[in-house]
Amino acid sequence: MRDHRELLRGRRVLITGAARGIGAALAERLAERGARVGLIGLEPELLAGVAEATGGVWRECDVAQREQVDRAVSEVVEELGGLDIVVANAGIAGQLPILGGDPRVMEQTVAVNLLGSYYTMRAAGPHIAHPGGYALVVSSAAAVVQLPLLAAYSASKSGVEALGNTLRSELRPSGAKAGVAYFAELATDMTERGFSTEAAAVLGAEGSFSGVSPLAPAIDRIERGIARRSRVIVAPWWVGGILPIRMLAQPVVDRFAQRGLDEALRIARDERVDLTTPQPGQGS
Repeated sequence: MRDHRELLRGRRVLITGAARGIGAALAERLAERGARVGLIGLEPELLAGVAEATGGVWRECDVAQREQVDRAVSEVVEELGGLDIVVANAGIAGQLPILGGDPRVMEQTVAVNLLGSYYTMRAAGPHIAHPGGYALVVSSAAAVVQLPLLAAYSASKSGVEALGNTLRSELRPSGAKAGVAYFAELATDMTERGFSTEAAAVLGAEGSFSGVSPLAPAIDRIERGIARRSRVIVAPWWVGGILPIRMLAQPVVDRFAQRGLDEALRIARDERVDLTTPQPGQGS
């Protein structure tokens, strides 16, 4: 059996949300394995730095805007000379109490996480719809079990999970495959920003709800999953144990989450919290 690293050599890969965090680290890893990478994201200076480090190409793009995605994907694919793998990684988060919270958090989160993944797959899908092609959508453990204040993020990532599962079926006649990635809190600035709120502190969730896991082992898992065109990729490992028992896990999570919840919700309704990545027209 071929080493999974050899399977990545020469592959043409498009990654959204590639300016930092998981996207940047994955681009660097795949480039080390000999893949050619195309990078899409919002932060041009950071994207240019990742492109320089990886020898890749990049385009500034707001994935919540379909026309921008269509144009960026088309240009990147042309520069790469085709496409074998697409990773819809771009995502944002922001705490949101359903009652009394700012509805713009829900609207923006769904626009980036869910619609952005759809627009990416819609544009890139025809290019990877060939034997050996692969699409990966990045969902979350938050799509499996849901916690207070994460309604917008959980709802959007549940939609991403459904998108990936449907795409897998629709790609099958072409010989391409699709996977869904489920991550718990990884050591990225997104996790740090998302949980550094007063309401999260009241819940005892400074930094995360489940504990922050290092990024490098997660990138190892993603690398292997992409090389093998896996149906499911999880990081850290224990997330895989929750998938088949999600209906049993949710009541346990519900009970655990009640501690300090009244006070956390009261604070969250008034607390101004920025999204983990500033969005166009929204300020920092």
